[in-house]
Amino acid sequence: MDGTLTRKGRFTTTLLQALEHLAGRGIKVLILTGRSAGWVSGLASYLPIVGAVAENGGLFYPANSEDVFKLTSINDYNEHRQALATAFSKLQTQFPRIQESSDNRFRLTDWTFDVADLTTQELTTLDNLCQDMGWGFTYSSVQCHIKPIGQEKAKALLQVLKQFFPEYQTEQVVTVGDSPNDESLFNKDYFPVSVGVANVLEYSQQLKYQPAYVTSAYEGEGFCELADLLLKVSQT
Repeated sequence: MDGTLTRKGRFTTTLLQALEHLAGRGIKVLILTGRSAGWVSGLASYLPIVGAVAENGGLFYPANSEDVFKLTSINDYNEHRQALATAFSKLQTQFPRIQESSDNRFRLTDWTFDVADLTTQELTTLDNLCQDMGWGFTYSSVQCHIKPIGQEKAKALLQVLKQFFPEYQTEQVVTVGDSPNDESLFNKDYFPVSVGVANVLEYSQQLKYQPAYVTSAYEGEGFCELADLLLKVSQT
């Protein structure tokens, strides 16, 4: 969502119109974001989408529903959150300047802190430290995530497709992203048709998997560029 659907951190009227047009044409849109469960539960109800996945694959919120589906198996959320808090405290001993993200208190499956001015080398070090503690790690243009190992967007999307949209094959799905926490969506073994909005090129050296296509426009305008193309194709 951030950096892919937003422009300078905001939804634009152009984006909202694009989502409306896609829905009107029967092209289903599902948001997969690193944002918290608390934020995403609302988005799934207010936007013209079929649902949203929160916390990089932790939970799925179907549109117009009060249900939430766990995509990561966690027995006790309180114990899990305490373990995440402990891991974050250990990271702070080596990186005292890192600060908990404003939406962290609305999370269930992961723990986030602001990416701020962290360098690529420092992000790699944080990744290694998390792995040493038995946690996964990823980051986007706005946040760093301490998360359960294996919790990622592609695996979550595959789960959601199988359970809620079995009529679609992965070849019929277009995945879109902009940063390292979207990397699994660019893995052609999972999803052969992937798109990066132009700002994804800033991370080209950090990505193991690259998107099959890159838009000419940045951020939400790049998504709208793709939406326009899909709408034109759907007319033929």
